[in-house]
Amino acid sequence: MSAAKKEVVIVTGVDLAPAAVELLRDYELVYAGAKPTEDDMVKLAQQHQPVAIIVRYGGVSARVMDAAPSLRVISKHGTGIDSIDSQAAQQRGIAVKAAAGANAPAVAEHTWALIMACAKNVVGLDQRMREGHWDKSTHKSLELQGRTLGLVGLGAIGRRVAAVAAALGMPVLAHDPYAKEAPQGVQLVDLDTLFAQSDVVSLHCPLTAENKHMINAQSLARMKDGAILVNTARGGLIDEQALIAALDSGKLRAAGLDSFEKEPFTAPHPLQRVGNAVLSPHIGGVTSDAYIAMGTGAASNVLAVLRA
Repeated sequence: MSAAKKEVVIVTGVDLAPAAVELLRDYELVYAGAKPTEDDMVKLAQQHQPVAIIVRYGGVSARVMDAAPSLRVISKHGTGIDSIDSQAAQQRGIAVKAAAGANAPAVAEHTWALIMACAKNVVGLDQRMREGHWDKSTHKSLELQGRTLGLVGLGAIGRRVAAVAAALGMPVLAHDPYAKEAPQGVQLVDLDTLFAQSDVVSLHCPLTAENKHMINAQSLARMKDGAILVNTARGGLIDEQALIAALDSGKLRAAGLDSFEKEPFTAPHPLQRVGNAVLSPHIGGVTSDAYIAMGTGAASNVLAVLRA
Protein backbone atom coordinates (compact mmCIF):
# COMPACT_ATOMS: atom_id res chain seq x y z
CA MET A 1 0.00 0.00 0.00
CA SER A 2 1.49 3.32 -1.04
CA ALA A 3 2.18 6.00 1.54
CA ALA A 4 -0.28 8.89 1.77
CA LYS A 5 0.65 11.77 -0.47
CA LYS A 6 2.24 14.64 1.44
CA GLU A 7 0.61 18.06 1.47
CA VAL A 8 2.59 20.68 -0.48
CA VAL A 9 4.35 23.84 0.66
CA ILE A 10 5.49 26.08 -2.20
CA VAL A 11 8.67 28.12 -1.62
CA THR A 12 9.23 31.17 -3.83
CA GLY A 13 12.95 30.58 -4.06
CA VAL A 14 15.46 27.90 -4.95
CA ASP A 15 16.14 26.60 -1.45
CA LEU A 16 15.52 26.78 2.28
CA ALA A 17 17.98 26.38 5.14
CA PRO A 18 18.41 22.69 6.00
CA ALA A 19 17.03 23.35 9.50
CA ALA A 20 13.85 24.76 7.93
CA VAL A 21 13.57 21.81 5.56
CA GLU A 22 13.84 19.47 8.54
CA LEU A 23 11.02 21.30 10.34
CA LEU A 24 8.83 20.78 7.27
CA ARG A 25 9.83 17.15 6.75
CA ASP A 26 6.18 16.00 6.81
CA TYR A 27 5.38 18.17 3.78
CA GLU A 28 6.48 18.12 0.16
CA LEU A 29 8.45 21.26 -0.69
CA VAL A 30 8.08 22.67 -4.20
CA TYR A 31 10.57 25.40 -5.15
CA ALA A 32 9.30 28.09 -7.53
CA GLY A 33 12.74 29.44 -8.45
CA ALA A 34 14.38 32.78 -7.73
CA LYS A 35 12.15 34.95 -9.94
CA PRO A 36 8.68 33.41 -10.13
CA THR A 37 6.12 35.53 -12.00
CA GLU A 38 2.47 35.70 -11.03
CA ASP A 39 1.69 33.34 -13.92
CA ASP A 40 4.35 30.91 -12.68
CA MET A 41 2.81 30.94 -9.22
CA VAL A 42 -0.73 30.43 -10.54
CA LYS A 43 0.41 27.38 -12.53
CA LEU A 44 2.27 25.91 -9.56
CA ALA A 45 -0.69 26.54 -7.28
CA GLN A 46 -3.09 24.86 -9.70
CA GLN A 47 -0.73 21.91 -10.17
CA HIS A 48 0.20 21.27 -6.53
CA GLN A 49 -2.71 22.73 -4.51
CA PRO A 50 -0.45 23.91 -1.67
CA VAL A 51 -1.58 24.30 1.92
CA ALA A 52 1.13 26.91 2.51
CA ILE A 53 3.41 29.25 0.59
CA ILE A 54 6.73 30.50 1.96
CA VAL A 55 7.63 33.79 0.26
CA ARG A 56 11.32 34.43 -0.28
CA TYR A 57 11.18 36.33 -3.58
CA GLY A 58 8.30 37.95 -5.41
CA GLY A 59 4.85 38.02 -3.91
CA VAL A 60 1.47 36.38 -3.63
CA SER A 61 -1.56 38.00 -5.26
CA ALA A 62 -5.28 37.32 -4.97
CA ARG A 63 -5.07 35.48 -8.29
CA VAL A 64 -2.51 33.05 -6.86
CA MET A 65 -4.67 32.52 -3.78
CA ASP A 66 -7.70 31.75 -5.93
CA ALA A 67 -5.67 29.10 -7.75
CA ALA A 68 -5.01 27.36 -4.41
CA PRO A 69 -8.29 26.75 -2.56
CA SER A 70 -6.50 24.58 0.02
CA LEU A 71 -4.11 27.41 0.95
CA ARG A 72 -4.19 28.14 4.69
CA VAL A 73 -1.08 30.23 5.36
CA ILE A 74 1.36 32.52 3.53
CA SER A 75 4.58 32.83 5.48
CA LYS A 76 7.19 35.48 4.71
CA HIS A 77 10.85 34.45 4.75
CA GLY A 78 11.68 37.74 6.50
CA THR A 79 9.74 40.62 7.99
CA GLY A 80 8.20 42.78 5.24
CA ILE A 81 4.85 41.46 3.98
CA ASP A 82 4.10 44.25 1.49
CA SER A 83 4.57 41.81 -1.42
CA ILE A 84 1.62 39.75 -0.14
CA ASP A 85 -1.95 40.92 -0.73
CA SER A 86 -2.89 40.75 2.95
CA GLN A 87 -6.39 42.10 2.39
CA ALA A 88 -7.14 39.41 -0.17
CA ALA A 89 -5.74 36.79 2.19
CA GLN A 90 -7.92 38.01 5.04
CA GLN A 91 -11.00 37.88 2.82
CA ARG A 92 -10.20 34.25 1.99
CA GLY A 93 -9.39 33.21 5.55
CA ILE A 94 -5.69 32.72 4.77
CA ALA A 95 -3.22 33.57 7.54
CA VAL A 96 -0.29 35.87 6.67
CA LYS A 97 2.76 35.53 8.91
CA ALA A 98 6.21 37.14 9.05
CA ALA A 99 9.43 35.88 10.63
CA ALA A 100 9.54 38.92 12.88
CA GLY A 101 13.00 39.83 14.13
CA ALA A 102 14.75 36.97 12.37
CA ASN A 103 16.96 39.25 10.29
CA ALA A 104 17.07 42.17 12.73
CA PRO A 105 20.76 41.77 13.69
CA ALA A 106 21.81 41.55 10.03
CA VAL A 107 19.77 44.55 8.88
CA ALA A 108 20.83 46.69 11.84
CA GLU A 109 24.49 45.94 11.12
CA HIS A 110 24.07 46.79 7.44
CA THR A 111 22.34 50.02 8.43
CA TRP A 112 25.43 51.03 10.34
CA ALA A 113 27.67 49.95 7.46
CA LEU A 114 25.77 52.40 5.24
CA ILE A 115 25.71 55.19 7.83
CA MET A 116 29.47 54.87 8.33
CA ALA A 117 30.12 54.66 4.60
CA CYS A 118 28.15 57.89 4.10
CA ALA A 119 29.68 59.76 7.05
CA LYS A 120 33.25 58.72 6.26
CA ASN A 121 32.98 58.61 2.43
CA VAL A 122 34.44 55.11 2.47
CA VAL A 123 33.53 54.30 -1.13
CA GLY A 124 34.70 57.62 -2.55
CA LEU A 125 38.02 57.55 -0.73
CA ASP A 126 38.65 53.96 -1.80
CA GLN A 127 38.05 54.94 -5.42
CA ARG A 128 40.33 57.98 -5.13
CA MET A 129 43.10 55.86 -3.62
CA ARG A 130 42.83 53.37 -6.45
CA GLU A 131 43.17 56.26 -8.89
CA GLY A 132 46.43 57.31 -7.21
CA HIS A 133 45.22 60.21 -5.04
CA TRP A 134 46.10 60.95 -1.42
CA ASP A 135 43.39 63.27 -0.06
CA LYS A 136 44.60 63.58 3.54
CA SER A 137 45.02 67.36 3.35
CA THR A 138 41.64 68.06 1.73
CA HIS A 139 39.14 65.49 2.99
CA LYS A 140 36.98 66.01 6.06
CA SER A 141 34.81 63.13 7.29
CA LEU A 142 31.72 63.63 9.44
CA GLU A 143 32.06 62.78 13.13
CA LEU A 144 28.91 61.14 14.46
CA GLN A 145 29.39 61.68 18.19
CA GLY A 146 26.96 64.34 19.37
CA ARG A 147 24.97 64.29 16.14
CA THR A 148 21.33 63.24 16.18
CA LEU A 149 20.05 60.00 14.69
CA GLY A 150 16.40 59.92 13.63
CA LEU A 151 14.75 56.50 13.33
CA VAL A 152 11.52 56.11 11.39
CA GLY A 153 10.30 52.87 12.92
CA LEU A 154 11.27 51.47 16.31
CA GLY A 155 10.80 47.74 15.93
CA ALA A 156 13.41 45.02 16.39
CA ILE A 157 15.76 46.58 13.82
CA GLY A 158 15.31 50.19 14.88
CA ARG A 159 15.99 49.34 18.52
CA ARG A 160 19.26 47.62 17.60
CA VAL A 161 20.32 50.62 15.52
CA ALA A 162 19.48 52.88 18.46
CA ALA A 163 21.63 50.82 20.84
CA VAL A 164 24.70 51.33 18.64
CA ALA A 165 23.94 55.05 18.38
CA ALA A 166 23.91 55.29 22.17
CA ALA A 167 27.35 53.65 22.31
CA LEU A 168 28.61 56.24 19.81
CA GLY A 169 27.29 59.14 21.89
CA MET A 170 24.51 60.09 19.47
CA PRO A 171 21.16 61.45 20.70
CA VAL A 172 18.33 59.39 19.18
CA LEU A 173 14.89 60.54 18.04
CA ALA A 174 12.31 58.02 16.85
CA HIS A 175 8.91 58.12 15.20
CA ASP A 176 6.72 55.05 15.42
CA PRO A 177 2.94 55.33 15.81
CA TYR A 178 2.84 51.79 17.20
CA ALA A 179 5.55 52.23 19.83
CA LYS A 180 4.10 52.52 23.33
CA GLU A 181 7.49 53.18 24.91
CA ALA A 182 11.08 53.78 23.84
CA PRO A 183 14.42 52.46 25.14
CA GLN A 184 16.36 54.69 27.50
CA GLY A 185 18.01 57.50 25.56
CA VAL A 186 15.48 57.42 22.72
CA GLN A 187 12.92 60.23 22.46
CA LEU A 188 9.64 59.60 20.62
CA VAL A 189 8.72 62.58 18.41
CA ASP A 190 6.46 63.43 15.50
CA LEU A 191 7.78 63.00 11.97
CA ASP A 192 8.25 66.72 11.27
CA THR A 193 10.39 67.10 14.39
CA LEU A 194 12.46 64.07 13.43
CA PHE A 195 13.13 65.39 9.93
CA ALA A 196 14.01 68.87 11.19
CA GLN A 197 16.37 67.84 14.00
CA SER A 198 18.16 64.73 12.73
CA ASP A 199 21.63 64.69 11.21
CA VAL A 200 21.09 61.08 10.10
CA VAL A 201 17.64 59.77 9.14
CA SER A 202 17.28 55.98 8.92
CA LEU A 203 14.15 54.18 7.72
CA HIS A 204 12.94 51.04 9.50
CA CYS A 205 9.20 50.93 8.82
CA PRO A 206 7.04 48.74 6.58
CA LEU A 207 5.76 50.13 3.29
CA THR A 208 2.05 50.94 3.31
CA ALA A 209 -0.32 52.85 1.06
CA GLU A 210 -0.19 55.69 3.58
CA ASN A 211 3.59 56.11 3.78
CA LYS A 212 4.55 55.53 0.15
CA HIS A 213 7.01 58.31 -0.86
CA MET A 214 7.14 59.63 2.70
CA ILE A 215 10.58 60.87 1.71
CA ASN A 216 9.71 63.38 -1.01
CA ALA A 217 10.64 66.92 -2.07
CA GLN A 218 8.71 68.41 0.85
CA SER A 219 10.13 66.16 3.59
CA LEU A 220 13.64 66.47 2.16
CA ALA A 221 13.33 70.26 2.27
CA ARG A 222 12.53 70.04 5.99
CA MET A 223 15.72 68.09 6.72
CA LYS A 224 18.96 69.67 7.88
CA ASP A 225 21.38 70.79 5.20
CA GLY A 226 24.06 68.11 4.91
CA ALA A 227 21.96 65.36 6.51
CA ILE A 228 22.45 61.68 5.70
CA LEU A 229 19.54 59.44 4.66
CA VAL A 230 19.71 55.64 4.95
CA ASN A 231 17.09 53.14 3.78
CA THR A 232 17.34 49.45 4.65
CA ALA A 233 13.55 49.08 4.66
CA ARG A 234 11.53 49.38 1.44
CA GLY A 235 12.33 51.37 -1.70
CA GLY A 236 8.82 52.70 -2.11
CA LEU A 237 9.28 54.85 0.99
CA ILE A 238 11.43 57.22 -1.07
CA ASP A 239 10.63 59.31 -4.14
CA GLU A 240 13.90 58.51 -5.92
CA GLN A 241 13.78 61.51 -8.27
CA ALA A 242 13.36 63.89 -5.32
CA LEU A 243 16.21 62.12 -3.51
CA ILE A 244 18.52 62.43 -6.51
CA ALA A 245 17.76 66.17 -6.71
CA ALA A 246 18.59 66.58 -2.99
CA LEU A 247 21.86 64.67 -3.41
CA ASP A 248 22.86 66.58 -6.53
CA SER A 249 22.17 69.95 -4.93
CA GLY A 250 24.11 69.14 -1.76
CA LYS A 251 20.99 69.41 0.40
CA LEU A 252 21.88 65.90 1.58
CA ARG A 253 25.48 64.97 2.28
CA ALA A 254 24.89 61.38 1.21
CA ALA A 255 22.40 58.53 1.08
CA GLY A 256 22.88 54.84 1.77
CA LEU A 257 20.31 52.71 -0.05
CA ASP A 258 19.70 48.98 0.23
CA SER A 259 16.23 49.00 -1.33
CA PHE A 260 14.73 50.60 -4.41
CA GLU A 261 11.37 51.42 -5.93
CA LYS A 262 11.79 48.74 -8.58
CA GLU A 263 13.71 45.59 -7.80
CA PRO A 264 15.88 44.04 -8.99
CA PHE A 265 17.80 47.25 -9.68
CA THR A 266 18.40 47.35 -13.43
CA ALA A 267 20.98 49.39 -15.30
CA PRO A 268 20.98 52.05 -16.51
CA HIS A 269 19.52 53.60 -13.36
CA PRO A 270 19.63 57.32 -12.47
CA LEU A 271 21.20 56.58 -9.08
CA GLN A 272 24.25 54.98 -10.70
CA ARG A 273 25.67 58.37 -11.63
CA VAL A 274 25.12 59.92 -8.16
CA GLY A 275 28.50 59.91 -6.46
CA ASN A 276 27.21 60.59 -2.95
CA ALA A 277 24.84 57.62 -2.98
CA VAL A 278 26.09 54.30 -1.57
CA LEU A 279 24.13 51.41 -3.09
CA SER A 280 23.65 47.74 -2.20
CA PRO A 281 21.24 45.18 -3.74
CA HIS A 282 18.76 44.69 -0.87
CA ILE A 283 21.12 42.41 1.01
CA GLY A 284 20.86 43.97 4.46
CA GLY A 285 19.15 40.87 5.81
CA VAL A 286 21.24 38.41 3.81
CA THR A 287 23.73 36.68 6.07
CA SER A 288 24.25 32.98 6.75
CA ASP A 289 22.81 33.41 10.24
CA ALA A 290 19.78 35.39 9.06
CA TYR A 291 19.17 32.81 6.29
CA ILE A 292 18.77 30.12 8.95
CA ALA A 293 16.73 32.32 11.30
CA MET A 294 14.36 33.49 8.57
CA GLY A 295 13.95 29.97 7.19
CA THR A 296 13.20 28.36 10.52
CA GLY A 297 10.99 31.31 11.49
CA ALA A 298 8.98 31.00 8.29
CA ALA A 299 8.70 27.22 8.66
CA SER A 300 7.61 27.52 12.30
CA ASN A 301 4.92 30.02 11.32
CA VAL A 302 3.62 27.57 8.69
CA LEU A 303 3.48 24.75 11.23
CA ALA A 304 1.78 26.91 13.86
CA VAL A 305 -1.14 27.50 11.47
CA LEU A 306 -1.33 24.04 9.89
CA ARG A 307 -1.19 22.26 13.25
CA ALA A 308 -3.67 24.57 14.99
